Amino acid sequence: MSENTGGEGRAETAAASPANTQQGQPASAGKADQKPQIGDSRPAPKPQIGDSRPAPKPQIGDSRPAPQVPGGENRTSQSGSGGGGGDGEGGGRKRRRRRGGRRRGRGGQGGGKGGDKARPVRAVHDDGPIELDEATLRSRRGRERRGRPIGRYLMCVSVSDGSTQLAILEGRALIEHYLSRPADDSGEIHGNVYLAKVQNVLPGMEAAFVDIGTPKNAVLYRGDLQFDADDMEGGQQPRIEQVLRARQTIIAQVTKNPIAHKGARLTQEISLAGRFVVLVPNSTTYGISKRLPDSERKRLRSILDKVKPKQHGIIVRTAAENITEEEIARDVRRLASQWDEIEAMSKNAKAPSLLYREPEMAFRFIREEFNKDFRGVVIDDREMYEQVRSYVESINPALADRITYHDPEVETLPLFELHHVHEQLRKALDRKVWLPSGGSLIIETTEALTVVDVNTGKNVGKSSLEETVYRNNLEAAEEIARQLRLRDIGGIIVIDFVDMEVKSNRENVARTLRDSLGRDKTRTQVFDISDLGLVEMTRKRIGEGLLQSFSSICDDCGGHGVELDDKLLAGSGRAGRR
Repeated sequence: MSENTGGEGRAETAAASPANTQQGQPASAGKADQKPQIGDSRPAPKPQIGDSRPAPKPQIGDSRPAPQVPGGENRTSQSGSGGGGGDGEGGGRKRRRRRGGRRRGRGGQGGGKGGDKARPVRAVHDDGPIELDEATLRSRRGRERRGRPIGRYLMCVSVSDGSTQLAILEGRALIEHYLSRPADDSGEIHGNVYLAKVQNVLPGMEAAFVDIGTPKNAVLYRGDLQFDADDMEGGQQPRIEQVLRARQTIIAQVTKNPIAHKGARLTQEISLAGRFVVLVPNSTTYGISKRLPDSERKRLRSILDKVKPKQHGIIVRTAAENITEEEIARDVRRLASQWDEIEAMSKNAKAPSLLYREPEMAFRFIREEFNKDFRGVVIDDREMYEQVRSYVESINPALADRITYHDPEVETLPLFELHHVHEQLRKALDRKVWLPSGGSLIIETTEALTVVDVNTGKNVGKSSLEETVYRNNLEAAEEIARQLRLRDIGGIIVIDFVDMEVKSNRENVARTLRDSLGRDKTRTQVFDISDLGLVEMTRKRIGEGLLQSFSSICDDCGGHGVELDDKLLAGSGRAGRR
């Protein structure tokens, strides 16, 4: 997914200029019995030791009930897409417990004495269906054949006792897969807004560690700060210790999920994504997607001048093409109302608290990606089906009929089995991938980077060695792009193509790789092939990846992939002592 929150926003925010407004300025401490306000300088409560057991990761096709999380009402009231420490790394270790019995990582919503039971602001799914004239509806319905919608893609959503899996198929081939764990998982918090407390500021790292209520402190870099330029002497960029101090309370948004031993990444420039626009509160940001033609940009600019709130910034998304002024105005009002609720909650909440929670995965994907290129969305949960259909009726009623319900009690096969999703998932989790001509890929992921080794394998060719290797590498380039998208591999990626002597062949392979990655909405950067046949590239890391979602560290080898020969090592030790 284009995580895929902000799938389009990644391409569009380049048109925006960040505002320099300060959030979380220091304020004087109040009385002990008053709730802390933004800028409260009172010391944080002393931590105590508490236990927390990690929930087991879901398996492919797992239909078992989600594990029960102890803790009573205080935890269930804080559930959501990213609130707490379920399966996140470090979940099996002892965690600090704050006074009042609240444990970190359980909802990210309480904190302080007694915990804060106020529910965070939720994204408004819809504000009622919108009425459009027949001509507009007809132009947005997409293609049909014999009364049935046709399209390139199909989305399947399967809900199983708290976990939601979303599969995107192109034809019959699985091209993307996303997993949303039970609501108390602290690993899926991208887009959430928190009232956070600065723990310590590191001038040498130009960063600050911030407590947002998750098992690991989040990090806020100097480049992601917001400040008032008028308060800075000489108009220079301030150092981070000039803007933040320990125990200061700030409002921040998660831009990157916690991964492995790394905490989440934060920004103080909040952005709330809607279907057609992105609202940037308390900012002068103003932008229109560069993917739109000039004539459409001009039309949208005139609409934006009418509906844009004076105190907030707006970015118009690609999805706003041919959208009416009324629909854009509704989107802006909805987002502005959400921000007003977030601000109101921040004045009474205790840090750390979850102020705003991103909607569930299915809603995020439909908000970012769903259009007439999809022949349908099939959901096997009645409640989610009704909510999604109601949401689509409010943003794009012409496509509401493409949302269908797969009744498990009536259908002969489960949804994912019907479309062979589980079968393709198992292949995607294998380290070896076969190419059509007989070559193969070996995909190895480490903590530092992912390595892809290209082999000719059974591909012996017909003419010359250079031509055989060249054709094999072209096949590999296309398949690598598909595998990176399917496995949701991010970070640094090194590809070892089979060596080619002809320079033009190396250039063509690199061009094929770039063209194949062009269909992936996640941002990528590809460098040229070196003389050794290596390609260095990066892909923005959003989620934890397919392999990490369906696997856990082996207890026997500790993740090394090999078992040591204890007898031989013991013998070597005795021989050495002699």
